[in-house]
Amino acid sequence: MCVIKKLLTILFICTIGLCFIKATNKYSLKPKPVEFAIPEGWPKPVYDFSKNPLTEEGIALGLKLFYDDRLSRDGNFSCGSCHQQFAAFATFNHPFSHGINNAFTTRNAPGLFNLAWKPAFMYDGGITHLDAQPLAPLTAPNEMGETIENALKKIKADSAYRSMFKAAFGDEKINTQRMTKALSQFMLTLVSNNSKYDKVMKGEEKFTPMEQRGYELFKSKKCISCHTEPFFTDFSYRDIGLSADSVLKDYGRYKILNKSSDSLKFMVPSLRNVWVTAPYGHDGRFYSINDAIEHYRSGVIPSPNTDSLVKNGIQFTNDELYQIRAFLFTLTDKTFLKDPRFTLSGYQPKQVDNHSH
Repeated sequence: MCVIKKLLTILFICTIGLCFIKATNKYSLKPKPVEFAIPEGWPKPVYDFSKNPLTEEGIALGLKLFYDDRLSRDGNFSCGSCHQQFAAFATFNHPFSHGINNAFTTRNAPGLFNLAWKPAFMYDGGITHLDAQPLAPLTAPNEMGETIENALKKIKADSAYRSMFKAAFGDEKINTQRMTKALSQFMLTLVSNNSKYDKVMKGEEKFTPMEQRGYELFKSKKCISCHTEPFFTDFSYRDIGLSADSVLKDYGRYKILNKSSDSLKFMVPSLRNVWVTAPYGHDGRFYSINDAIEHYRSGVIPSPNTDSLVKNGIQFTNDELYQIRAFLFTLTDKTFLKDPRFTLSGYQPKQVDNHSH
């Protein structure tokens, strides 16, 4: 009889133990991995995903942070305020973006897409890692104007954020590294590769005769030397014969390396989605595609640093200008501009809070 009682006691203890282990596992499931898909024919990304693997929970957290106005000092500006999806995550129709206290940025907001392949950020390449990039606008006095300490304080006070950080990283610890890694995870998903151009390259569609002629001119006029496929930028820094703005006195990469040979050199922008990212140039001085192309035809101001490809201008007839415009329009990725996953409510993992598993 004693032996039976002992066996029943052991069985009971084992059952309770198994229930406890099950319950513990229920609340400690790991974030669900998300595979980063490299488009066919594209090179390997430069971003090191091994140090920040994509997960459903991490992307959802990054998306929430991206659109959260509270991260600015006055609660009116988020990353998404200056980087609007319908404008390929640039600021539409404004040379400069609005910041706190009625201030303006000093450079035109670039579109955010295909960032996994980008080796450096800002027009001068002053930031060399995506995880660090969000800290610049967050703390800039003419942009979001907040301190990192205050931003983290606001996040920590939000129970929803605490749950999301736990779901993404395993516990409720909230710090700068986790915040920026989550933002990176969301921004890394902003891949634009479904324009008409991409479909033509895959054999799914065909250019019209005007688009085809524009593509041929784009290559023969050596535009492609700087705006290299498939990203339509080679990520280099070049002086394209612009004069320095008399007020901003922005000399580009010279500010970073303090080398006279870098004066007025700025990173070559991508031409993907160029039709929806006006105005153009590091300071938004070109209000239309025609203005930007006309610069190469008649507006280049040569200097010792001016790139040899444009130093003597690039000659286009009016017909050629319109043909190149037609080709540039094929770089618009309408799927990317309307992808619901990139909206505030769009990317929702199946479980956000570990307690819901």
